[in-house]
Amino acid sequence: MPYTHVFAVCAYGESPYLESCLRSLKAQTMPSEIIICTSTPSNFLEQMGEKYGVSVYVRQGESNIRDDWNFAWEKADGEFVTLAHQDDVYHRTYGERLKKAVLAWPDMTVFTSDYVIVKGDRLISWDKLLLVKRILRMPLRLKCASHFSQVKKLSLMLGNSICCPATTYCKKKIGEPLIRSDYSFVLDWENMLRLAERPGRWICEEKPLLCYRVHDGAATKACIRDHRREQEEREMFERFWPRPVVELLMRGYRTAYKEYS
Repeated sequence: MPYTHVFAVCAYGESPYLESCLRSLKAQTMPSEIIICTSTPSNFLEQMGEKYGVSVYVRQGESNIRDDWNFAWEKADGEFVTLAHQDDVYHRTYGERLKKAVLAWPDMTVFTSDYVIVKGDRLISWDKLLLVKRILRMPLRLKCASHFSQVKKLSLMLGNSICCPATTYCKKKIGEPLIRSDYSFVLDWENMLRLAERPGRWICEEKPLLCYRVHDGAATKACIRDHRREQEEREMFERFWPRPVVELLMRGYRTAYKEYS
């Protein structure tokens, strides 16, 4: 099967950032197919699709992250799939670096990268949260060993160091559905833990290939406000650590929540 890659943009409502996302995908040095997937159809999304020559797929039913992501995964007809977030911007070499990794590591099931945060008018390339995640991803720098389950799990034991929109998955090797979690916030963390236990190499490009936007309408902030994130992260930590260690970890993570305030 020839190399094929799809950016499946998960879109909701009428995001003022969607067009910037689409422009960044259209500007890739290694062109990939782009599709828009939504459970909130609108004239706005149809117009964006028409303007950029992108097909728009509509899922029937109530919006929820798991089903929306799985729908985008299903509609993406490619060997490798990136579930792109409508608020984020991708570096123009993302697709190019992905293909290089595919050619270098045929057993790769997950490709991910570093990222920077966009908060209002500020571009944050270095803060406590980013530093911690970069440290947690250090085991994945050992590419010759990143196919071992324990090495992959090391990047998840102290939190989810993998940024979901910066990640591409090998659909041919992973199969369907991609997401099987019942969580609202940590579903990507639980999913990565499931994938870590399966065969396949994880390749991390430790260069920022994504601008991750934080704003009031983001799902991350909503989960923080109603404390879903804290409860779900606690349950994930309890899979790895005894309760006293979990309490220490949660103290640190409560501080990290302020990064989204």
